[in-house]
Amino acid sequence: MIEVEVHQQLRAFLREQGEPYWPHHLTMARLVARALRLGRSALIQAGPPAGNRGRYRLSYLASALIWPESAILVVPQAVQQRLLMVEIPRLRQWIQAYKPIQTGDRWPHPDFHGLLLVSPEDWLHDRLGAGDRFPENIPTIIDGADDLESWGRDCLTVRITAQDWQALMLAYPEFAPQIRNAQASLTHSIFQHPANPYECCLLDDEAIDHLLNLETQLRSHPSDDFASANSPNCHRPILPAPWEDFWERLSEAVGNLAWVTIDRDRGQFTLHCGPADIAETLTAVWQQQPVVLIGGALDMEGEANIYRQRIGLGDLTCVKFSPDRQNECIQLYVPDRLPMPNTREFQAALLGKMRELLGVSLAIQGLTVLLIDDVPLKAQLASQLAAEFGSRVQVEKTCLEENGILISGGQFWQDHQAVLPSPRLLAIATLPIPSLENPLVAGRVAEYKRQRRDWFRLYLLPEAINQLQRAIAPVRECQGVVALLDNRILHRSYGQQILAALSPLARIDYLDDTLFAENAH
Repeated sequence: MIEVEVHQQLRAFLREQGEPYWPHHLTMARLVARALRLGRSALIQAGPPAGNRGRYRLSYLASALIWPESAILVVPQAVQQRLLMVEIPRLRQWIQAYKPIQTGDRWPHPDFHGLLLVSPEDWLHDRLGAGDRFPENIPTIIDGADDLESWGRDCLTVRITAQDWQALMLAYPEFAPQIRNAQASLTHSIFQHPANPYECCLLDDEAIDHLLNLETQLRSHPSDDFASANSPNCHRPILPAPWEDFWERLSEAVGNLAWVTIDRDRGQFTLHCGPADIAETLTAVWQQQPVVLIGGALDMEGEANIYRQRIGLGDLTCVKFSPDRQNECIQLYVPDRLPMPNTREFQAALLGKMRELLGVSLAIQGLTVLLIDDVPLKAQLASQLAAEFGSRVQVEKTCLEENGILISGGQFWQDHQAVLPSPRLLAIATLPIPSLENPLVAGRVAEYKRQRRDWFRLYLLPEAINQLQRAIAPVRECQGVVALLDNRILHRSYGQQILAALSPLARIDYLDDTLFAENAH
């Protein structure tokens, strides 16, 4: 069976490399090979930091290359480049696999019997749209399932930009004044909203009605340029595709969110309309072919019930690999009696604690990272620390000194972990629980409430845990220190769930010079 061949060849390859490797390579390779052979879907949680650095990729690549039939590998463009330049050539030298490999946004040829690498955007657009670019029933491996929900949501969201307004006026020149007035009215209404750190707001009922009324006007009046009273076969001009999709989705009020992102510097806005819940839509995707979904830490449980519910996955084989307790344990510092994040005293206490942490780590060379998602607080703290530590302090930059101090939001840190060294100290100001002050979060919570579902347990808490696990994954590689400065983890009922999800860890409640020296290289 292919499982045996994959196991033997991958084991020989790993021994030949003579370097430490991920301990679950062989098990995962057999799982992927079995899924390919049986055509049965599987969900694999590789666990942090394996999911963070993609250390598991040799496992599924070995299975995909040895598998004699066709397969699709869905991976982001940046990962594709690494696979094509590094991982695949290494394996091919040893495995002697002559399977053809191509990249593209569609199936190369009906007689193609190889491995096709495709981006998540191209694959999802096809599966959620016409579905004619890729044959059905081709086994598909999706790497990076941690981002699958956001990929799907992004794919299903329709956007209207300033250029689309121009295109609408060109398509309906006789209605140009009405279209221009609608755009001006929306601009005035949108810019009346107070600025917020998220630079977005939900469209209110008045704005939605205004847009739908404009649609009614355009659809109900034939254009003089395309029809005349003496023409029996008069036709209205066709709406530009983005507007057709936007109005179709906007008219389906239940289950959809309509919002606007604002560029105040340029005085422009972009309209968005997309589903609040994508599970039902994605369910049809998983029925078109067997899939192997691979991510880092998708769910707290091995069966991944919450994750599967959120992306519409039914019954399938689920496996969750545990982190290596010996080599991936972090030291977790959670000081008690700090003010809660929503109090006035928190900023001063956070600054004091950061000074204390930087003081005891001063002698250790290595990167220090402070994660703060509160935009005003991030700027204030950066200014205060820069006054004391000088150019070592940088805000969301990748060019840092050897013992630099990076102050960053969670998204920037997640996007740039691959090009930054593993930090010796990672301080997290607040738990990354999505804020209800974010209009999009509030809109999704409203949809959970409408469906009478537990919006905190099914949405906010899993998001927070996933972001935490991904944030601290690089620290596991050097067994550094994570300082969690949000006392909600100690005084809220969900705190123990978060601590359990961050295991393996060694809990500490002190600060001294030995804290970093014990693990110094």
